[in-house]
Parts: sequence; structure tokens; C-alpha cells
Amino acid sequence: MEEVMKSSLFMEEELIYFREGLFGFEEYKTFIPLPVDETSDAVLCLQSTEDPELSFIIMNPFYLKEDYRPVLSSADYKKLGTEDVSLLSFYVVCVIGNSSEKSTVNLKCPIAVNTGNRQAVQVILASEEYRMRHTLNEFRKKGE
Repeated sequence: MEEVMKSSLFMEEELIYFREGLFGFEEYKTFIPLPVDETSDAVLCLQSTEDPELSFIIMNPFYLKEDYRPVLSSADYKKLGTEDVSLLSFYVVCVIGNSSEKSTVNLKCPIAVNTGNRQAVQVILASEEYRMRHTLNEFRKKGE
């Protein structure tokens, strides 16, 4: 099934490869990021190419928190195949509830993607500034 999805639906250069998988989903290694809204890249659907029923909503964390500063370990950079931060894109996993008060993002465990070789890793940041559950309401601008 994996080869069928890769070859027939997506270009190889669009895929993202997780050598270790995502936390809790270690057996799934290949995903494709798909836009949720064609007008913005802030929110994506991270679709498994190995299981069509497995997908995650991910967000660019910098749309929520401009001063988000994920610091990776040397082991993380090695897994990604680069120490050049300019080659990295970051995403956070979202849990969508019925409202922004019940919807959360995980800033503690972002996904880092090397845009050059398409290798990705989900990391756990050492910083205590970030939690696994930040409600979307925390990022609303005053007056909204």
C-alpha cells in the first residue's frame, strides 16, 4: 500500500521521512503535508502514506508565537542531517476541539523538518517555557 500511495498520488520530493516515526506512532515513517486551506500554509494535514486513515493537524508555530525558539540537541541535528537552522521548518501537532478554548497545540514536542533532504524528527524540548497543551486561546490578540 505504501508504494502505491507514494508512486501514484504524490511526488517523492513532497514526502517527509521520519526514521523513528512520531511519538506513539513509531511504525509510520512516511508522511505528506497537505494544505488545509490553499490560501495559507499556517495549518497543514500531515497524512501518512502508509495508512490513509492516519493523519494529524499540524501548524507552523511561528504564526502563533513569533518568538518561539525551539533549541534542538546535537543528536536531533544529526538525525536531521544538518546543523544549518535555515534549512529547518518547524511544526506543532494540534488537537482540535469544539472551540479555541478546547483546541490545543503541543509546543513542547515540535516536528523539525530538514527541507533539503526531507528528513524529519519529533523532538522534546528541554525548555520549561513550552508545554504539551497550550490552548489556542492563549495566542489570541487582545480585542479579538
